Amino acid sequence: MPTPEQIWEDADHATRRLAGVALNPSAPQDVLLHLLAKAPLAVRMVLCRDRVLPEAVVDAVVDHPDHRTRSFFARNPHADPAQRVRLVDDPHWFVRAHLAEAPRVTAPAEPRPLPDDAVVHMMNTYDPEHLGGTFYRQFSLALRRSMATHPDAKVRAWGVGMWGWHDTEIRAALLSDPDDEVRRRAQDLLRHEDPVWVESVLPDRSCHARTDALLHDALSRAVVESVLTAPAGPEDRRMIAGNPSIPPDVVVLLAADPDAEVRRHIARRADLGSVERRALVTDPDPEVRRTVARHPDLDHDELRILAADPDPSVRLSVSLHPTWTEEERAAIDYEVPLDEPFCHYPELLLPRDPEAVRRDALSGHPMLRRNAARERALPPDLVARLAADDDLGVRVLLAQNQPDVSPALLLRSFLEYTGPERAHLVTRPRFPTHGLAAHADDEDPAVRALAARDPGTPPATVARLARDPEPAVRAAFARHPNLPPALLTELLDDEELAQHAAANPALTEDTLRALVRELPVS
Repeated sequence: MPTPEQIWEDADHATRRLAGVALNPSAPQDVLLHLLAKAPLAVRMVLCRDRVLPEAVVDAVVDHPDHRTRSFFARNPHADPAQRVRLVDDPHWFVRAHLAEAPRVTAPAEPRPLPDDAVVHMMNTYDPEHLGGTFYRQFSLALRRSMATHPDAKVRAWGVGMWGWHDTEIRAALLSDPDDEVRRRAQDLLRHEDPVWVESVLPDRSCHARTDALLHDALSRAVVESVLTAPAGPEDRRMIAGNPSIPPDVVVLLAADPDAEVRRHIARRADLGSVERRALVTDPDPEVRRTVARHPDLDHDELRILAADPDPSVRLSVSLHPTWTEEERAAIDYEVPLDEPFCHYPELLLPRDPEAVRRDALSGHPMLRRNAARERALPPDLVARLAADDDLGVRVLLAQNQPDVSPALLLRSFLEYTGPERAHLVTRPRFPTHGLAAHADDEDPAVRALAARDPGTPPATVARLARDPEPAVRAAFARHPNLPPALLTELLDDEELAQHAAANPALTEDTLRALVRELPVS
């Protein structure tokens, strides 16, 4: 069976132009239904997967005789999840498997969650092999938080997989659950906390299972000694350095290990004693010092040593320590980096303490304010304060992560930030449209392309940018409704831009119907 990429690769010029018609927001409902019934598979793929569909067309998709066509709609990221789950009991496994596999969205966007009752139904009725991969990405945050205590045993069995998030009480409940499968999964995970069992199953060669055990499982003294004296691989010592189960004397030993990477892992441990901390604070490797600078138990002397460190990255790291007062923090000679990625962050399973977030937002330290700007549920006063912040990172992180920031901040962030996930800003619901024609002559192609979002961009400008040297700019302006009619007609026969021109909402219904009458044989 051909992949979606192969289907598109095999599509000819006429078929790709019809795919543009399928995406045209002005295409009448009967045209869409005709394409659904008669068009080649590549057109049906684009129609069902790449746009919002009228309800009558959704009805026709759900009843379409071709399972591949239905499967494209099952993974449509634009469709309301309540529409997609109409396929939840589709007779063909291929469609059900595609519904379980989350829609493909451009990172950092996340697919919208399916309704909780649909997810529970799928857990109870689908083959387990169809519920792997990215199914979990379609769980709502509320469902994730309640899975371990959910009344449905299949959901609780999924909740066991979040073992590391569960407190002692929830773990105990899962271990004594009335459902056999829930208890079995919980007991399987509990065994990894038994050093005797871990030792009995630990592979004696380097492999994924050994790596996972040395990093995360409870290790016996015998296993630790074997790693120190006869490791199976060169990475073994680094792996155990961060394992919370190794005994204190081994932590002391590894804190002086000649391998700086081992010492870096040790510096991340929460259980460091004063002897190890003092050694790491003056370690010759700056990455070790930078790591230990974040340790919550640093005393006053250790903090002072790190605050005067010759490496600026160490001083920056220790400047974020929660022990400092604002005055003490301001006295540290740190430098805030501006070349970091300012990205979208998924909502936390367990939200931060609102008072801690407020302290960060009001701090004089830009890095702490950046931490606050990533939070989803900031109160309006903090959103307004951070939107006017003088730090680029604060403003962009706020724009990337807050649902209700102003159009002006979104545009300013896009114009000033050129790092990873810049394009995500344009997908934010409140990103502006009017006034963007002012950027039509910008030397940055991404900024020039903004003018394609402005309904007021003059026809002459649209025509010029439809011939821009940058392919993405040409494609954007081929869809602009102010494209001069003669050029729009010309581009319908252009090998590169026909699909984009056919999606132009300025095309008349008569033109769209004429294009559909030229349907190739499917």
